[in-house]
Amino acid sequence: MTRLSHATLANLPETIDRPRHDRSMPSGVVHFGPGAFHRAHQAPMFDALLADDARWGITGVSLNSRDVAAALNPQDGLYTLALLDAQPDFRIVGSIARVLTTQEADAIVAAVASPDTHLVSATVTEKGYCLTAGGDLDAAHPAILHDLAAPRVPRSFIGWLVAGLAERRRRALGGLTILSCDNLADNGRKLGAAVATFAGERDAGLRDWIADRCRFPCSMVDSITPATDDALRARVEAATGLADAWPVQRERFTQWVIEDDFAGERPELERAGAILSTDVRGYEAAKLRLLNGAHSALAYLGLVLGYASVAEAMRDARLAAFVERLMRDDIAPTVTPPAGLDIGRYIGAILARFANPAIVHRLSQIAWDGSQKLPHRLLGTIRDARAADRPIARLAVPIAAWMRFIDRTAAAGEPLVDPLADMLLARAGDPRAILDLDSIFADLGRDEGFCAAVLNAYTRLAQSHAFDTDERAGSAA
Repeated sequence: MTRLSHATLANLPETIDRPRHDRSMPSGVVHFGPGAFHRAHQAPMFDALLADDARWGITGVSLNSRDVAAALNPQDGLYTLALLDAQPDFRIVGSIARVLTTQEADAIVAAVASPDTHLVSATVTEKGYCLTAGGDLDAAHPAILHDLAAPRVPRSFIGWLVAGLAERRRRALGGLTILSCDNLADNGRKLGAAVATFAGERDAGLRDWIADRCRFPCSMVDSITPATDDALRARVEAATGLADAWPVQRERFTQWVIEDDFAGERPELERAGAILSTDVRGYEAAKLRLLNGAHSALAYLGLVLGYASVAEAMRDARLAAFVERLMRDDIAPTVTPPAGLDIGRYIGAILARFANPAIVHRLSQIAWDGSQKLPHRLLGTIRDARAADRPIARLAVPIAAWMRFIDRTAAAGEPLVDPLADMLLARAGDPRAILDLDSIFADLGRDEGFCAAVLNAYTRLAQSHAFDTDERAGSAA
């Protein structure tokens, strides 16, 4: 089978969208971590801009593997994006010009220091920032210690970034916008603080130059991106007639919210569907409570009912109705929407995403680490509802379902994926003992109204092996 490349684009069926721009474009973006998440989300948006604005080609930098470079460079940076829905769509993305690896140290530094570069972005995962639990740079991290001792051959993202910025300063070039796209609250501010700490250890003047010339906006990206597998490769080959070493896939929905704080020239990403905002935290809070909170509720209730995936659970009309009412009547009143976010439409989009039959999102995976997720996803909502004297009976149901999930796991003798697994399994069958865990519930464990609502829901789940969706489930606790 002929392989995807610039020379073979003409072989594509007319139904397959492809790059319409001059692919000799300069690289205005250096992106660290060009894995599937970046190539499914940010890179297609830059691709959409390139037809009218040739400044925003991408140079990718792989820090931990040569696999992406080995797959994409022979394809001239081209790859296929599959948009998953009942009827999938396929498009060829052409915004990536090349992918560098750490074997090309001089080229990485030169890319960051190029006068054509205006933006450095990153999807290196939370671990890639070398931060402490408190969000500060971990000065004892082995990669950070190495990079301070040997700054010309870095190992960490922070080390590479500062090496490139030091070269920009040496060349008397302007500063850059450095945009974190990782799932890390206040990601831009944490990255900026880490860079300042690291640069200050190297050179106080460099630290001050970065503070004066560079910007670190926060951002939030949301879309489900299943891993690439051989089944996807086969579907892409059948649809395009070309072999693609590393296609990517995601759900059709995508949301990229970017703090409008740039050091200089900025791409008009809003033309490609991104949201420029001064309130990224507001979007993060809405996602955490409405999307993630509903996801956890759906996971634990779906598992109680014997379902395996989100889409399968959503085919249960009773469960789908319960989750919708939970979001609209109980969670939404606790969310202060940022300017530009229509909460009703956002909830509708979330429900449509949950029901997407092309996405197989395992409930068991969502159920992992409940002791860490529930305080952020649902307990804060419950506290706000209690403070406003709003009903919490329906909000208590997913908490009770989580306890039933622990019971079922213990009874089956299966491992519980949770940092507090031993403590929780020892309390299986005793919801009152779980409510007494301060590390999870804190003040709510001493709130008799909340505890009564959870214990009542726990009993109802055992009696009916289901849950109420009528008005009684939303009555005051």
